[in-house]
Amino acid sequence: MGDPVLRCATFAQLSTTELYRLLQLRCEVFIVEQGSPYPDVDGRDAEPGTRHLWLQAGERVLSALRVVQDGEGRSIGRVVTARDARGQGLSARLVQEALTLCAGHAVDIGAQTYLEGWYGRFGFVRTGPDFDEDGVMHLPMRRDA
Repeated sequence: MGDPVLRCATFAQLSTTELYRLLQLRCEVFIVEQGSPYPDVDGRDAEPGTRHLWLQAGERVLSALRVVQDGEGRSIGRVVTARDARGQGLSARLVQEALTLCAGHAVDIGAQTYLEGWYGRFGFVRTGPDFDEDGVMHLPMRRDA
């Protein structure tokens, strides 16, 4: 199938098929695999400043995230990789692309607690205590501009 192809789009630029595949992956991982039966669709996907980044092989979305504009800052969220595509550096590639997209801005992330060290390698540092988000423990992290 070859190397995964990097894609980036605003909500308005997404085709219905692309949107379906992005939401399908998020549902498979966040709701089914992680057992967090809470709404994943929160309205932020459609905001004009949001950018969706994903890697796909053929028609299949392997990994995805979104960059949301928060005033002068940015936040990275909904970082997800299909179970059978993990361990290939796909999420790392997307996070690096997102940071390039966010150049010149502080970037926040609500990371799952077990990923604190992983996000640390991109320059993120803890900014507060752990918190429960929909039944999954997270921590706030920031990477300065």
